[in-house]
Parts: sequence; C-alpha cells; structure tokens
Amino acid sequence: MVEKENDISYEIRGAAFKVHTELGPGLLESVYEKALSYELRLKGFDVKNQLGVPMIYAEIKMDVGFRLDILVNDLVIIEIKSVEALTDIHHKQLLTYLKLSDKKLGLLINFNSSSLKNSIVRIVNKL
Repeated sequence: MVEKENDISYEIRGAAFKVHTELGPGLLESVYEKALSYELRLKGFDVKNQLGVPMIYAEIKMDVGFRLDILVNDLVIIEIKSVEALTDIHHKQLLTYLKLSDKKLGLLINFNSSSLKNSIVRIVNKL
C-alpha cells in the first residue's frame, strides 16, 4: 500500500487524468469528485468526501462550514474545481484547509480544462 504523500499524489494524478479522459471538461465539480473518489477506492485508498474541518480560534473549536472535497489516506487533500481558470483564492483556500487540518500536501485540480497537464496544482504545508 502506498503510504507517503508524494506517492499518493502520483496515484491521484493518474486517476485524475483517467477521469478527465473519460468525462472531459464542463461538468459539475460534484461529478468529478464522485468519479475521482471511485477511481481512488479501486486503487485501494481510504477516501473521505466532504469532510468537515473545524477552525480553532482562542482555543475554541468552531464548526464554520469548511469542507474538504476529498481526503486520501488521511494524508492528502484534493480540492476539485470546474472553473474557467484557477485564481489566487483557490490556492489560498487549499492552503488554509491544509493548515486547519494539519495536513502537509494538497492537490488543486481544475477539471474544466482541455488538458489537465497544467491544471493540477500541488500545494504544500511544511512538507
């Protein structure tokens, strides 16, 4: 079983390319999330969807509605987008999720692209 973040990231990218090849661009984020989760489970990964992430402020845990799209093996966060172009706010959102959940690696994937080659962004937090 693959255990390290970088190894998991490699497998995630392969699964994302497969999903994109099958479905193409232009669908809802939820469609890509379901398909990618399915592919990752086929590979034997533990996949959690729409996982709540609390914020801690002044030592108080607050549920403020943050939700990770996908968490793989409790190590790698995947944030799925289906937008014209990724913006700075998308990168900041994933970095915030990494910090709040104390995870080290996240992948930001924009499926609304003719090619995924430049649409998968790796974001790290103390890796």
